[in-house]
Amino acid sequence: MNSENRKTKSEIVIIGAGVVGTSVAYHLTEKGARDVLVLERASVQGTGSTGKATGGVRAQFETAINIEMSLYSLEFFRRCGFDCGYEPRGYLFFATDERQFDYLKRSVEFQRSLGVEGVEVVDTKTISEICPILNCSDIVGGSFGAHDGFINPLAVMRGFTEGALTRGAKIFFDTEVFSIETAGGKVSALETSKGRIECEKVVLCTGARAKELAKTAEIDLPVEPQRRQIVWAKSEKPLPENLPMVIDIGSGFHFRPARDFLNPSECADGRDVLFAYPDPDEPSSFNTDFDRNFIEKVYERARTRSPFLYQTTPVLEKCRAGLYENTPDHHAILGGCEIEGLYFANGFSGHGVMHSPATGRALAEIILDGEASFLDVSCLSLERFAKGELLHETSFI
Repeated sequence: MNSENRKTKSEIVIIGAGVVGTSVAYHLTEKGARDVLVLERASVQGTGSTGKATGGVRAQFETAINIEMSLYSLEFFRRCGFDCGYEPRGYLFFATDERQFDYLKRSVEFQRSLGVEGVEVVDTKTISEICPILNCSDIVGGSFGAHDGFINPLAVMRGFTEGALTRGAKIFFDTEVFSIETAGGKVSALETSKGRIECEKVVLCTGARAKELAKTAEIDLPVEPQRRQIVWAKSEKPLPENLPMVIDIGSGFHFRPARDFLNPSECADGRDVLFAYPDPDEPSSFNTDFDRNFIEKVYERARTRSPFLYQTTPVLEKCRAGLYENTPDHHAILGGCEIEGLYFANGFSGHGVMHSPATGRALAEIILDGEASFLDVSCLSLERFAKGELLHETSFI
């Protein structure tokens, strides 16, 4: 997928060839852009956050913009024309007190008002039927979205990549961008490990590392890295059939059937499971080393919640850690800034893969048409932070 002839000039350059960057390239070329270049600092795709993702996709959110981004993306995954591994297994949120349950009830009502189908409030009995390995003794209720489920992040990325390349885009690997050059308030070039590339427009899709590059153009991008760890384990008996993603809305503890995105057949016996939780003691850092001490922490949460999970055996070589790219309000930053030609698709706070189709289309329309017309994403602009117009989302994990 590389290009033999290196370009020193391109109209649009996308920095980052993960699922977000390739979605932007896919949608730009779909709208007719041809002079599109994607730069990737690694020698292959999918070594960053895309390859470390759990591959969940859901419409069960609190804010309208997240719900609408999900609705568009879910429809894309159903009809995209390439195999993205979409499995509508569902997302099950459960509550252990009435305050949490009331929140889920309000959320379901709001989600339905925006057109989400297949989402419902569920009682404890239904929860135990959906997930028979869950200890429901203290659970008061929950919500279940039947069309939520799983995708293969690497397959989505490959589908976007192939579509973009077929329509004329190019990708350079082993190309690290050091700085964004501007002149007269406009983007003019990029300084890279392979030389200078002149350009008119730059789209920053570098995940947790976006802040460093934005600073070279004197833009303060409020995106902070945070390690998120996932335990891969193996059970003696097969997992319950059609097990969904299961999430404790109070603690964020969650689990799902595991999938090896590179070798899907490796999980054919149905005994592999992923589980994790957002560790409140995890500092902001670029550390992506898996800490074995995390296994003890997450198993302690599984002890009473699911004895079945507690009795599983960790598969150390498959446990992993990746980076979240968090913003102050845990919502993405989409669009331009005061520097003409500089655009952002960052800060997804764990939702980059699931929202990648909507993100790519939004950025393509903003870059080529001046605004996103299929969906109003103006509430995700960078300037919301300076204006104090932050969003609020409780159900991020």
